[in-house]
Amino acid sequence: MQEMMKKNVAQALADVQCDQPVCFSKTNERESITVDSLTKISNFLNVSAQQRKLVRQSICAQVTKYPVWIGAVEEILYGLKSNIDFLNCRCPSKDIRMAQQIVTTCQKYLENATSYDPESTSWMRVAPAKGVESPASHKWEGVLEMFSDLIDCLSEETKLTSEVKKLEVMKEGLYQIKDVFIDKNIGFKEARYQESLVHKKLTKTLGHPSRCVFTLLLYYLYGSIWDVDIEVCGGLYPLGRGDRFRLCMGKILTSDEQNMLQSGVKQLSRALGLFKFVWETAGMKGDLEVQGHLWCIGAKNKSFTYRNNMFLLHSISC
Repeated sequence: MQEMMKKNVAQALADVQCDQPVCFSKTNERESITVDSLTKISNFLNVSAQQRKLVRQSICAQVTKYPVWIGAVEEILYGLKSNIDFLNCRCPSKDIRMAQQIVTTCQKYLENATSYDPESTSWMRVAPAKGVESPASHKWEGVLEMFSDLIDCLSEETKLTSEVKKLEVMKEGLYQIKDVFIDKNIGFKEARYQESLVHKKLTKTLGHPSRCVFTLLLYYLYGSIWDVDIEVCGGLYPLGRGDRFRLCMGKILTSDEQNMLQSGVKQLSRALGLFKFVWETAGMKGDLEVQGHLWCIGAKNKSFTYRNNMFLLHSISC
């Protein structure tokens, strides 16, 4: 398989100018990688310690804003509920039913806490009198507890391993803001202040290795919270005089059907986009272009552009 991949790449790039490198020529360039942290991306791109500080500061300032944070949390719950509902229909169990109830409760908790009173506009809402706490006050601590309960319920459910990992990842951020209110009934100014506390606390406490930050970055860039699995990690190759670089990565598809191809291209594009985003945020020297490769049995060799990046589809013989 590895030699066939190398041959396919060489053939696909045969007409390219001689200053272009042939990618995937080394064994370690044909290994798989799961793109799941800024640290892994930075190691791959040889980002220095000083540049990592810049990456962390810049990215945290963007992805810890309240709309991104609440959106990522709700996206995790939405995806989890969909999968739990499916499992409850196919193979119901006590833990699955319990998890189903917790997810529904958590969603209602967030909905009640983040939904404004329809009887008043934002500027009309006033805070309750000092010393009087709203009877419906919510804190992020409640969400943290429900996430912990979900992890306990689903820890042995092999079909939900990815979802459980994301719950664990987000607990890091939830712990940092557990004392922050998320009750919109506390008054507009106070609610905005509490939202700013979320941003401030997460920006201050979540570090470069944080997978919570990486999950927020995924949601910020793509509206998704799932890590990306890449079957062929490729590498970073200098072009010309070394003032330009090309990042090549690839995926192996089991079918060349349109839906499968589109899914593979989107995942690959997402991974390449993350690497380029970190490269540019770190202020790395030189321009970086990205190139995606896909291998599939029986597919016709072709090249195409997706989101202004080059992709090559390679055929693998049976």
